Amino acid sequence: MRRFVLAVIASALAAPALHLSGQDRSGAMDTTVRAFLDRHRGSWRDLNVPESDGRILHDLIVRHTFTRALEIGTSTGHSGIWIAWALAKTGGRLTTVEIDPRRHRTALGYFKEAGLTPYIDARLGDAHQIVPALSGPFDFVFSDADKEWYKNYFVAVWPKVVPGGCFTAHNVAGRGMGGIREFLDHLGTVPDAVTTFDKTSRAGISVSCKR
Repeated sequence: MRRFVLAVIASALAAPALHLSGQDRSGAMDTTVRAFLDRHRGSWRDLNVPESDGRILHDLIVRHTFTRALEIGTSTGHSGIWIAWALAKTGGRLTTVEIDPRRHRTALGYFKEAGLTPYIDARLGDAHQIVPALSGPFDFVFSDADKEWYKNYFVAVWPKVVPGGCFTAHNVAGRGMGGIREFLDHLGTVPDAVTTFDKTSRAGISVSCKR
């Protein structure tokens, strides 16, 4: 009996230490990612999202505790950094798809530098083929690839989005851009989707959440 009591006390004393260890790991990760973003601020090209839009995606994921994310169009990884950083906090993981080998290689290097590689499955290939073949389920999707295919991506992925999950799309402010109007018109016909637009994004981000 005395040994049992001592074991319980030891376990109770050890628990706070484990909790602090987890906090320390989270704090170290935040420091690494912030330092990475500071080093590269203002240097993102190749059609990457601006920092303000990356923050919108990050905050949306954290606020809803999303964990199963898909990004269509990695580019060189700026949006993926913000998404994966949020998923590291929620215990999630990102699958991201890029067709261009150079951009894919660059993104892999950035993911490693930011310390986020464990939270990312970065795939090289044609999203037209890869995305429909993904099994899901997903609770967060970010589309930022070829605009003419936005509707097709949505149609392929929406059945795999869980109730409460959201499909987001970038550059929707340019309604005259090829494919964007068709995509937005289609959103209006989806009965189980509630679509809003983040007005703080200059490029425009649509957020369609499943009822």
